[in-house]
Amino acid sequence: MGAQEGGPTLITSVQRALRLLEAVTTHENGAPAKQLARETGLPLATAYHLLRTLVHDGYVRKLDDGGYVLGDKVQMLHTNGRGQVLLSRVRPTLAALRDELATAAYLTFYEEGEIRVAEIVDGPQAPRVDLWVGFEDAGHATALGKSVLRELDDASRKDYLSRHSLADLTPRTITSRTELLRRLDSSPVAPAVTDLEEYALGTVCVAVPVYSGDTLGSLGVSLRADRLPRLEEILARLIPTANRVTRGLSLTI
Repeated sequence: MGAQEGGPTLITSVQRALRLLEAVTTHENGAPAKQLARETGLPLATAYHLLRTLVHDGYVRKLDDGGYVLGDKVQMLHTNGRGQVLLSRVRPTLAALRDELATAAYLTFYEEGEIRVAEIVDGPQAPRVDLWVGFEDAGHATALGKSVLRELDDASRKDYLSRHSLADLTPRTITSRTELLRRLDSSPVAPAVTDLEEYALGTVCVAVPVYSGDTLGSLGVSLRADRLPRLEEILARLIPTANRVTRGLSLTI
């Protein structure tokens, strides 16, 4: 009986809090609790209680003059939600690439000085590579990371390499900064780059750059090393797919 009584009460509280948030958004310079209560049809005591909770949790901020405006938490939700919407746009494209090539597809972005995996689309016939070392610490050894490094300006590339050691992950990993830069600048399949068993033995990867607005990223696929002779065919699919992904990520929401 208590649960039945508590359920509707909780739902009502959530609805009232959302109505208050909606009301706050209509006042760029803030509005006092009395005005927000009036606009939402809430008792003043209820409005005060919900506003205090929203302030405590960062969804609303109280100004010195007593007005209420949206808090930083709402902006964070908007930013994260925007990223989810953008990824939902390109996920079908990544799935189509996976199905066509029978390879796992990966999407990364260069954010706050780090190379981070944003999406992996794999399947029973296209398993992902075992991520035994995080991509943030293996940019030098993965095609996805090297694609980003290739596109960075000299200052950003130098900054990244100064913060990341070139760990020896396999006997094929490039651990010399000079040699890594030389190969990045002379990739025979540019704008694509490859990882020839440098991250994991038995696996090769190919990646090309993509952009989400001004944010640099990379799109790549992984495959067994014995499928390397299909590289030309894979590039013929990968590059136009990257262009479609960039268009999808750059459309205004």
